[in-house]
Amino acid sequence: MRNFLVLNVCLILTTSTLVQAEEAKKPNILFISIDDQNDWIGCLGGHPQAKTPHIDRIASRGTVFLNAHCQAPLCNPSRTSLMTGRRPSSTGIYGLSPWFRDVPELADLVTLPQHFHANGYTNYSTGKIYHGGYGRKGKDKEFQVLGPPASVGVRPKQKLVNTPAAHPLVDWGVFPHKDEDKGDYHVASWAVKTLNEKPQEPFCLSVGFFLPHVPCYATQEWFDLFPEDELQVPEIIADDRADTPRFSWYLHWKLPEPRLKFLKEDNQWKNLTRSYLACTSFVDAQIGRVIAALEQNGYADNTIIVLWSDHGWHIGEKEITGKNTLWDDGTRVPLIFAGPGITEGQRCTQPAELLDIYPTLSDLTGLKQPGGLEGHSLTPQLKDATTKREFPAITTHNHDNHGIRTENWRFIQYADGSQELYDMRSDPNEWTNLAGDKKYAAVIEDLSKFLPATSKMPAPNSQHRVLTYTDGIAIWEGKKIEKDAPIPEID
Repeated sequence: MRNFLVLNVCLILTTSTLVQAEEAKKPNILFISIDDQNDWIGCLGGHPQAKTPHIDRIASRGTVFLNAHCQAPLCNPSRTSLMTGRRPSSTGIYGLSPWFRDVPELADLVTLPQHFHANGYTNYSTGKIYHGGYGRKGKDKEFQVLGPPASVGVRPKQKLVNTPAAHPLVDWGVFPHKDEDKGDYHVASWAVKTLNEKPQEPFCLSVGFFLPHVPCYATQEWFDLFPEDELQVPEIIADDRADTPRFSWYLHWKLPEPRLKFLKEDNQWKNLTRSYLACTSFVDAQIGRVIAALEQNGYADNTIIVLWSDHGWHIGEKEITGKNTLWDDGTRVPLIFAGPGITEGQRCTQPAELLDIYPTLSDLTGLKQPGGLEGHSLTPQLKDATTKREFPAITTHNHDNHGIRTENWRFIQYADGSQELYDMRSDPNEWTNLAGDKKYAAVIEDLSKFLPATSKMPAPNSQHRVLTYTDGIAIWEGKKIEKDAPIPEID
């Protein structure tokens, strides 16, 4: 009997050792999110003066997707889609609320961090991963270890820019303060501290940066990287929206973000451009701090890095600022993978979606994909960037408004049936809408096949930036838009 017990103990210890060894083989994950970050990243070429050496270094160590797009040009629906693996048109999450767990039919969805935790990973998280405070409450059970939440950090006593809507967050500029007083600095510091303390492996460390989300405040050293007399504002043309449907304005009918008209009249266009570039460089430096800690602690060789943003941001293009559009400036985002199993130095022009992150990370870590994911693994492109993808990138903003982005085309169809089509090879700025030209009818017919078959109405308690269109009536944030109402000029 004693020998039998000893044998059993040995078997248990051996099994435990094998399990621990197997867990240790799994690659770690460094999951980096940047809020409201458009393609003004050095390796993406969205702005010729962008300075992002640390992000560019990650790209050189892996594969950067030059044609990656969000599922929704707004924080909550975009992040909900990425983390659940479902399209906004499948969940009905279009606005800044609700939290998807409060919708009964979505409450039990297995999110990306839950999937990894069920397979032996410990989730460490700091900053903005879900929108606002979503996912950080004790009952949410998204992460096992939580660091500081996202925050602006130190702010001036009064707004620096008197924007038309007077929203406290819609502000930008430079004022005397320290980098160490900014929310994103504390987020990076916690991530560095976590890595220095040797987190339990395998781990998934999620680090979510708030900037360059408004208010775009940066210290003088970052502003000095972009001298005002040398600064280039985005290239635009007059009356760019003359050939776009009226319905395109409904997607951002009245918002706190100002129009281009205000930037010009108040001499703020250069200031906002400079502020955005400066904040982007500041965040890049914080990412550099985290990567340095990853390397110094010996995790670099066994850690998959994925860097992404939730959507793009306009700074005057299409006569607006902010997000909430289905054009490239509102949908194109940085998406970079680096680490084991990923080919270095690749630049992929195939369309990719944030929705693809969930299945891709599952593949890279050897985990079985859970059922119901609507994205497609990018592992073929991570091995060989020239591998063709049959799937376009699909962005949805509110019920039944969709943008289809392929390698060569952007097609938009709004809820009232109006359309836009752009040849991205000859017209990368989307200045000429070809949808009314009959010779492109076959292109539109082909792209229309990718429009989502399911397009749910907004989930219960949807609020903030929510648009519906039923029986010919457009409702913006609960108020009817009259068919002859003038397009708001400033808010």
